[in-house]
Amino acid sequence: MSGLSSGLADFALREPWLLAAAAGVGVAAALARRRVPRALRFAPAALLVAAPLPVSWRQRLLRLPELLEIAGLLVLVVALARPVRREPLPRTRAGIDLALCLDVSSSMRQRDMDPTRTRLEVARDAALAFVAGRPDDRIGLIAFARHADVRCPPTLDHEALAELLRRIEPVEADGPEDATGIGVAVARAAAMLVGSGATSPPSKVALLFTDGEENVALGQSMDEIAPLAAAQLCASRGVRVAAVVTGDAAALDTAPLRRVTERSRGRFFLAKDAGALAQVLASIDALERSPFEEPRFRMRDAAGAFMAAALLLFGGGRLLRSTAWRVAP
Repeated sequence: MSGLSSGLADFALREPWLLAAAAGVGVAAALARRRVPRALRFAPAALLVAAPLPVSWRQRLLRLPELLEIAGLLVLVVALARPVRREPLPRTRAGIDLALCLDVSSSMRQRDMDPTRTRLEVARDAALAFVAGRPDDRIGLIAFARHADVRCPPTLDHEALAELLRRIEPVEADGPEDATGIGVAVARAAAMLVGSGATSPPSKVALLFTDGEENVALGQSMDEIAPLAAAQLCASRGVRVAAVVTGDAAALDTAPLRRVTERSRGRFFLAKDAGALAQVLASIDALERSPFEEPRFRMRDAAGAFMAAALLLFGGGRLLRSTAWRVAP
């Protein structure tokens, strides 16, 4: 009964006043019964047979054609009242745009977070799990050391993104690329997210993994991008920076990176080991969730189905009246 009532609750009538015609159906049925011709008089059945005749199924259902016709007319009245069915549309989530920025300097080879994995491998595995739990987000990938390299623009093809993420390796120790350019990485993430072509996503976030301090932008060149300048760029373009310092940060000056997150209205985290990093990403995952759209419904016209049912009922009644239930005068 609960299922039936909930199913009926999904229906509505666009012209409910037409239901008044149902009273006319009742009046017409009453008048039709009064006009039924009287039966012919015969001799009492007791004179014809010694015992009363059994009542057949046809006699028991003698009024079936009439009831089917009345039901058909009533359903026709409902069809004329223009019934509509309310169908819920699936709730959708408009995902955010997110840039993963991974530090690939040689210091990410250290194994202080997990005895069996390097810092980069721990960060990479945590990022893979993070991506797998966010199917609605457009996620891009940037690897940075001295320079920032876009490995993947924001995409919903997370399988391709995961494959590129697995291929990331740290740069050669003491090589020309072995440095930590946090400012250039943050600026590249802002440019990538703003130019991603997304139609006003609810949020844009740059998620930065690093184990070092800025040592590229030292004020020696006009082309350098200081972390705070990159943070200002993010703030002006609606990009928030969430920074995660991996490994032992006891000897690091994290104040500049904290100012980057504050300026961009982001968050700063420390993760000394793999377990702490998993907790950090779980908290980021909970924070950076876009809300579901409000429930929506579509009104689908149901008059055709009621009209077909009315024709079947009324036509079935007329057919029975002229065949198996035909009554001779």
